[in-house]
Amino acid sequence: MDKDFEKLVKEAKKLALKRKLSEYASCGHVGCALLTKSGNIYTGICIDANCALGNCAEYAAIVEMLKNNESEIDKIVAYSAKGQIYAPCGRCRELIRMVNDKNLDTKVMVAENKIYKLKDLLPEIYITKIESICKKDIDIQKNKT
Repeated sequence: MDKDFEKLVKEAKKLALKRKLSEYASCGHVGCALLTKSGNIYTGICIDANCALGNCAEYAAIVEMLKNNESEIDKIVAYSAKGQIYAPCGRCRELIRMVNDKNLDTKVMVAENKIYKLKDLLPEIYITKIESICKKDIDIQKNKT
């Protein structure tokens, strides 16, 4: 594991401490740390709620990064209170990509010593699918006239 990822895992691990907030919500089950291209580290924790109001640790770290006027991510990792590295969910993968087009080259740690570029974790990119669907709709409309 390279030194950057060692540091990111250490930071994410410090945050991965599940805490009960109320009978309806908890936080901190997963901690995330990301390194921007300019060398800054941002962190976040997840919020788990009994409905769809929670969010992932990656999402929180990205928000923190955006608050500081950065958007290009070099490396990112999420760590669970269960003691393991988690791969980002599909929503977080798309968010990483959408905040900066260059983030397709972001290095994502999905397990110990297992790292992929984001573009390899997104075989069906959302915008590509939407553009394809829209193009098909336009073609269908043209054929009807």
